[in-house]
Amino acid sequence: MQNVMDTLRERGFIKQTVYEEELYELLGRESVPFYIGFDPTADSLHVGHFMQLVAMKHMQDAGHRPIILIGGGTAMIGDPSGRTDMRAMMTKETIAHHVECFKKQMSKFVRFEGENAAIVVNNADWLLGLNYVDFLRDIGVHFSVNKMLTAECFRSRMERGLSFLEFNYMLMQAYDFLVLHQKYGCSLELGGDDQWSNILAGADLIRRKERKPAYAMTFQLLTTSEGKKMGKTQKGAVWLDENKTSPYDFYQYWRNTADADVEKCFMLLTFVPVAEVKELCRYQDERMNAAKERLAYELTLAVHGKEVADTAAAQAKAAFSGEGEMPVKVIPADTPNIVAVLVATGLCKSNGEARRLIEQGGVTLGDEKATLTTPVPAGDFILHKGKKVHIKVTRN
Repeated sequence: MQNVMDTLRERGFIKQTVYEEELYELLGRESVPFYIGFDPTADSLHVGHFMQLVAMKHMQDAGHRPIILIGGGTAMIGDPSGRTDMRAMMTKETIAHHVECFKKQMSKFVRFEGENAAIVVNNADWLLGLNYVDFLRDIGVHFSVNKMLTAECFRSRMERGLSFLEFNYMLMQAYDFLVLHQKYGCSLELGGDDQWSNILAGADLIRRKERKPAYAMTFQLLTTSEGKKMGKTQKGAVWLDENKTSPYDFYQYWRNTADADVEKCFMLLTFVPVAEVKELCRYQDERMNAAKERLAYELTLAVHGKEVADTAAAQAKAAFSGEGEMPVKVIPADTPNIVAVLVATGLCKSNGEARRLIEQGGVTLGDEKATLTTPVPAGDFILHKGKKVHIKVTRN
């Protein structure tokens, strides 16, 4: 069987590793317990999390045992990585609710039974009861403040201010790795490249304190060819929960992927074979539309199932070709004008945004460009926002 590092490298996942040759040999020789951490900062996973779950499935399929660590304890502090300000503090009750939502969603993507079955752990179980003085004496002694301050997650925050609360985060994440090593023999932590300093700190802590090998591997972040983070829309994150991002909007997000990013998304977010991806993406012209449709379908299928994916694909086809069933938005019967319609359908967040969109020529009602004085039909009608959003509007 192919070494999983070859698979991950071929598909473009791997950004950084430590003791790479040693790790490669280990992954090719035996089943390795590994973990990825997820801080429950919301009640749903998003697209960035999904990429980590895809990597986890590659590892599990290659015979390695996943440990899903949900940060019920670290979420009480908040990770400063990639932040310009401190995260909002959450209550224990909110975090507990988020943890349960994560567990339910993750069960769709990772096996929790059979050989090398995944397990879910919550670091609140060992972090919330820690004696702080004992923790400093046992763990803090192994950390150099000078070295910590060179880490990007801290260095980028120094000008705006870094709280001592957040400064503890690296120690806590490193301690997580140590606990999982002691309990489950975990010797590898994976994560996004913005976590490199934290992951490396954990591997270093195990090697210093336990005198045993431990490894770190990070994946490239899910960004566009222009370097912007993917999975963000005007409405916010692209969520896996259908109540936060509808399956149609989810499908359309991927259908509208820029040509330059389609191959990367296939490689990092689907299990379509590499050769097939290369064939789908070989033409940089209108034939890329077929690749985008396949990408959107594969991702919607993975997240929402075949029936929902088929429906979303049919709705998208209807929106672009006029065939089949278009997504429907229901508005109050007394919605007075086109501005109010855009807000009522959720296509715009405010009257001001709706007016600007109309004035810029971004709204079409039926077959005609809408103006601020365009009358709204009494019955059902088709509404287009730009070139990519097409809905049927009906009144209740």
